[in-house]
Amino acid sequence: MRARHPRKSSTDAEKTLWQDLRSRQLFGHRLKCQHPIGNYFVDFVCLESNLVVELDGGQHLESSEYDAARAAYLGNRGFSIVRPWNNQVLNEMDGVKESILLALNSVAKETKPSP
Repeated sequence: MRARHPRKSSTDAEKTLWQDLRSRQLFGHRLKCQHPIGNYFVDFVCLESNLVVELDGGQHLESSEYDAARAAYLGNRGFSIVRPWNNQVLNEMDGVKESILLALNSVAKETKPSP
């Protein structure tokens, strides 16, 4: 079964973050927006680092079972997840980008082969 493209349009927070992440603007890391992984679409993913960025807002408070199943699915496939809140993206963009970059660098160190 393939993932269906999400019916919702992008939130203001997703659009804002995408403007800062696209075209390798985060120190050369390539992130994709609204990318399918199995039966799910994730907000953003860096496939080279197996890092998913999921923006959380009010809708996530009501869908905790779905989010837990999705997080387990992604975790079982080796993905780490960073979950900033929409209001953080809109009001604290530098901090959000820093947390994503720290996660990307952390994952890169874990997967880098030792000499």
